[in-house]
Amino acid sequence: MEIGISTFVETTPDVQTGEVISHAQRIREVVEEIVLADQVGLDVFGVGEHHREDYAASAPAVILAAAASQTKRIRLTSAVTVLSSDDPVRVFQDFSTLDCISNGRAEIMAGRGSFIESFPLFGYDLSDYNELFDEKLELLLKIRESEKVTWRGGHRPAIDNRGVYPRPVQDPLPVWIGSGGTSESVVRAGLLGLPLVLAIIGGSPVHFAPLVKLYKRAAARAGHDPEKLPVASHSHGFIAETTETAVEKFFPPTQYAMNKLGRERGWGQYDRTSFDAARSFEGALYVGDPETVATKIIHLRKNVGITRFMLHVPVGTMPHEDVMKAIELLGKEVAPIVREEVAKWEASGGGKE
Repeated sequence: MEIGISTFVETTPDVQTGEVISHAQRIREVVEEIVLADQVGLDVFGVGEHHREDYAASAPAVILAAAASQTKRIRLTSAVTVLSSDDPVRVFQDFSTLDCISNGRAEIMAGRGSFIESFPLFGYDLSDYNELFDEKLELLLKIRESEKVTWRGGHRPAIDNRGVYPRPVQDPLPVWIGSGGTSESVVRAGLLGLPLVLAIIGGSPVHFAPLVKLYKRAAARAGHDPEKLPVASHSHGFIAETTETAVEKFFPPTQYAMNKLGRERGWGQYDRTSFDAARSFEGALYVGDPETVATKIIHLRKNVGITRFMLHVPVGTMPHEDVMKAIELLGKEVAPIVREEVAKWEASGGGKE
């Protein structure tokens, strides 16, 4: 069971002071957070790509590379790379370079992205949203498979027997598929034999269990061993010494961020009732003291089949020291509880169908 962190490198106003920190400061803080995550024994750190004022990470590979030379073990991934509006050649080159710097610890998490700012920025038509992703994923995997590439598609100039360099340390360079939870996306990942990441940020996480089974069935149908395919969750949350402290610190910035997005997307008001329901045992928020959060992660592992858990923190802007403390608690207190319990469960035959 792998445990890690994901972040969008948010720069929304501080809900207490109204201050907005600079992109430069927040990026430097995230590098410190990655270094700490490595030091406390976490397995993976993901940085999400966005192209708007309230998120500072338009180039996750650069941020991850800054941390690569200061870390030893932690895996470094995008979360996600908006592949539809990027160039697969450049994506591969960036993450292959990261793989070289980190000596084999890079991963790509490819997705369509739930934000659309990158499409007009890079000159793509949203009406091609699905076709762009399918075509560019095909090219990315072809580059991964072969040093020399010949390829033709509808949205990018053809490539005729050209080499793509540098080649990564890992062969193959891991490519995960990020999914918001649609059956089409999990079936695609399964048929391709690619690891799956589910964004479990609302509702009841156990409702994602049928999607994991669908993914595994699709993989088996395509001739892949479903037991060798990891499944991850990306889930919002926060850890403090006590649940009361965690709630007190995490609710205000979460409410701000959710309502800001809600106004853009036509969602209903996010209030304390919504928050409390989501942090209940069956909810999608992992907020509380270490034991509370560990118990919920174990429940997710046993009932959904998740083999990698990525705590997304912060949601909105939080003090850097609070985020660092949450990372420390996740690595030093939550992860050992989860790993020990999952190991016992698996040794007793848990998860065998």
